[in-house]
Amino acid sequence: MVIREDFLHYLWNYKLFDHKNLKTTHDEQITVINSGISNKNSGPDFFNAKLIISKQIWAGNVELHVNSSDWYLHHHEKDINYDNVILHVVWQHDVEIYRNNNTVIPTLELQKFTYQSYLINYHKLFSKKLKFIHCENDISGIDDFILDNWIEKLYIERLVLKSEFILGLLEQTNNDWESVLFKLLAKNFGLKVNGEAFLNLANSFDFSILRKEQHKLQNIEALLFGQAGFLSEYHHNSYFQKLKNEYQFLSLKYQMEPIFKGQFNFFRLRPNNFPTIRITQLANLYFFHKNLFSKILDIENIHDFYTFFTVGTSVFWETHYNFNSSAKRSKKMLTKSFIDLILINTILPLLFVYYKQIGKLDEERMFKLIKQIKPEKNSIINAYKSLNINIKNAFDTQALIHLKNEYCDKNHCLQCAIGNALLGLQKKDLEL
Repeated sequence: MVIREDFLHYLWNYKLFDHKNLKTTHDEQITVINSGISNKNSGPDFFNAKLIISKQIWAGNVELHVNSSDWYLHHHEKDINYDNVILHVVWQHDVEIYRNNNTVIPTLELQKFTYQSYLINYHKLFSKKLKFIHCENDISGIDDFILDNWIEKLYIERLVLKSEFILGLLEQTNNDWESVLFKLLAKNFGLKVNGEAFLNLANSFDFSILRKEQHKLQNIEALLFGQAGFLSEYHHNSYFQKLKNEYQFLSLKYQMEPIFKGQFNFFRLRPNNFPTIRITQLANLYFFHKNLFSKILDIENIHDFYTFFTVGTSVFWETHYNFNSSAKRSKKMLTKSFIDLILINTILPLLFVYYKQIGKLDEERMFKLIKQIKPEKNSIINAYKSLNINIKNAFDTQALIHLKNEYCDKNHCLQCAIGNALLGLQKKDLEL
């Protein structure tokens, strides 16, 4: 079984070894007063450690490697940032390491002092051939208290991760929250398949133009369909001609150019997810609701959100999915499941950023809202369900998606509360 360097970091950081009997490779007694501060950037792995080595107090940095020779493999002997290393912690000692003044850097060969029970658990977790996640055979046995607390932290981490994109949009728009909401909604309306195309559409004109044209649905539709490139062709129906004429006027008035229509994908999409249908629904949303962001701030419960976002299409699209052929009449309203996606991916992350910026973040209120949303359905969630994980709502699914993407897929088990629970037995229960 290969030992990874992050395992050594974990052992050293939490002193999960026989620290009472530590000795260097030269048989010098080591007492760890302070293991130091973990460094995530370049330079030694732990700063400001305090040790007693052979009855002498040392203050400085600690460097960790799987093998002692990795010191030279990483060219630390040429880097002045490593001149203040007071201890080299390794799993296997295979060569002496010298300072620039030719004195030996004390080395701790950690494998000789690591608790066997802990090491067995590490092997158990990482030695399996990965199918879905490393802990797939053990995760269902994790204590509910540990899992629930970890789920909560994971969801917050996911919101923070989504915040990065939102903060970028705020910077681009000079903190225009209404404009940022429009861009986020547009991206969400495009789903995964057309999300980038819809975002490009939203970015192709200044949001102030939509504000000015919001008084008339035909104007909003002409703006969106025109900028999306759907009005560059010719169709016989009067609805298309009205939109085309209106867009020609708008494009001249605001000096706009459409984006490339070929960005939008219809292939293998259900007709109700066609970009044409989603564009007219987005247009209707902005026709019926002016100052959308301000109104969202006033909504208190999940049912009002569903009512607020229940919009449909203009009359033409009740019998069409494209500008050509007609279809059986149907009211193409935003479904509850689609509104759930809007709430999960747009509204709640945006509210998180907004309330955090004004210093009024109420995490419990956000938790209450998302816990009223049904769990998402996708391959990741189905896989977790097969491991007997109790998934109750979208709060759980968002956290588990983040767990899979940011921890499981990146082998960050040692930074995961579940991995810690499986690896980090109580020290009093460990034996050499």
